[in-house]
Amino acid sequence: MYRYDQFDERFVRERVAQFRAQVKRRLDGSLSDDEFKPLRLMNGLYLQLHAYMLRIAVPYGTLASRQLRQLALIADRYDRGYGHFTTRQNMQFNWAKLRDVPDILGLLADVEMHCIQTSGNCIRNVTADHFAGVAADELEDPRPTAELIRQWSSLHPEFSFLPRKFKIAVTGAEHDRAAVKVHDIGLRILRHPDTGETGYEVIVGGGLGRTPYVGKVVREFLPRRDLLAYLEAIVRVYNADGRRDNKFKARIKILVHEIGTEEFRRRVEEEFAQLDGPTINADPEEVARIAAYFAPPAYEKLPAKSNAYEAHRAANPAFATWADANVFPHRVPGYAALTISLKAIGEAPGDISSEQMRLVADLAEKYSFDELRVTHMQNVVLAHVRQADLFAVWQKLCEAGLATPNVGLITDIIACPGLDYCALATARSIPIAQALSKRFADQARQKEIGPLGIKISGCINACGHHHIGNIGILGLEKNGVENYQITLGGDATENAAIGGHLGPGIDAKDVPDAIERLVDVYLAQREDGEIFIDTVRRIGVTPFKEVFVAKTHAKSKEPENAVA
Repeated sequence: MYRYDQFDERFVRERVAQFRAQVKRRLDGSLSDDEFKPLRLMNGLYLQLHAYMLRIAVPYGTLASRQLRQLALIADRYDRGYGHFTTRQNMQFNWAKLRDVPDILGLLADVEMHCIQTSGNCIRNVTADHFAGVAADELEDPRPTAELIRQWSSLHPEFSFLPRKFKIAVTGAEHDRAAVKVHDIGLRILRHPDTGETGYEVIVGGGLGRTPYVGKVVREFLPRRDLLAYLEAIVRVYNADGRRDNKFKARIKILVHEIGTEEFRRRVEEEFAQLDGPTINADPEEVARIAAYFAPPAYEKLPAKSNAYEAHRAANPAFATWADANVFPHRVPGYAALTISLKAIGEAPGDISSEQMRLVADLAEKYSFDELRVTHMQNVVLAHVRQADLFAVWQKLCEAGLATPNVGLITDIIACPGLDYCALATARSIPIAQALSKRFADQARQKEIGPLGIKISGCINACGHHHIGNIGILGLEKNGVENYQITLGGDATENAAIGGHLGPGIDAKDVPDAIERLVDVYLAQREDGEIFIDTVRRIGVTPFKEVFVAKTHAKSKEPENAVA
């Protein structure tokens, strides 16, 4: 993983000192709240419903054990003993006190971490495939590209005050696990069909929120040497032409939609042609220097299958169940990548206690070359575990309550913090996720249903990615009551799609029954080998909608003491 150089170290330390002085001035009244707001946002500090929330950058989701241990220390010393992993692979602390934030930033700087550009109208944390470097379907590890973009975009003088926030994701695999098509810019590493040269497919204008769009391809193949100059051209066009009169129409997706993909491409290509590429693009030696930090670890030469692993599977059905759901094939024989689910039944998705952080850090250090990954699904990955060690890791996870065998299944739910924390939320997300995980807790039932992604947002901003959930749930306020709209058919993969509404919103108490009915339609209609999203695509939304409208809304009109 990348290590800070002298510039990085000085840059972060100076920002800590600067913000310490700003906080002091806010506390003594020298700065008003309005004057302080843009300063705190540039350091990832939000004012939420009950307290300040501090968002910590985890570039492309990669952490070292010492960094996770430092987050555990911060959780104990300055928060309430836990943190929350987000859909942008970051961590949030929800109970920070303003006077403590400079000290927290100092502790982060001690382990090469910070909160810069985790907020504000700038280029945010660059995300990537959580199986980067280990997936068999990967052409190239996307993290060197993500790190190059991080360095290019950090405090970029032209792009610190964009019309709105800006998000970039990178994947190097055939199967998209980074949701690149719903980002402001998505990059897919690919090989030119004629020359064999490695470069990028460039996708622009994706995004969720109140107006969700799947991104459009503006360059089918961009030579890798031109990456930064082309990104600069895209963001320049957006910076110049994006709307600033209405924040709801200020994202780049609106610009692409309003002027059309062809016109947007023309403007970008014109800007790109005028740029002095050699002064913007990274020197090949610098690219090589960055890439060297992501060289594969010193794997052992192992047989493709571990006899010990197979024996443990045969002797322990609970371990086999966990391995079937949570273990991902590794490109190196004898190794596996495993996902630690942060979706224990009945718990808040994405939350992790300080004790669990320390345990995961210990496991990463002992079994996975001191490296772990945060996923945009709000889970954690140990990417380099020997198959022979999987049973020992599983035992430790069981002791810590981290061995839930549900990755990719119906209880592996994405949820934003919602109205329990967020000042923008209009409804709660966490209780809905908890109720659904309890409803579908039975492991045999989950296995029968198979892969199915539920995503929940507590407001129209869609931080829970509900638009691209196979089943999406959006919480809104209606006449003083929390009301939930259900969407169907969303997809975050290379087949990205925005889900369609099934009908009017429903009360919170009716959500579990409604989801159960949708699952029942799928189980009755699926053909051999179909997963949920395949069946939705084959039969369409109508059969689900008919059941949802007829039964769900009929039930919601019954008196509370009615007999079902």
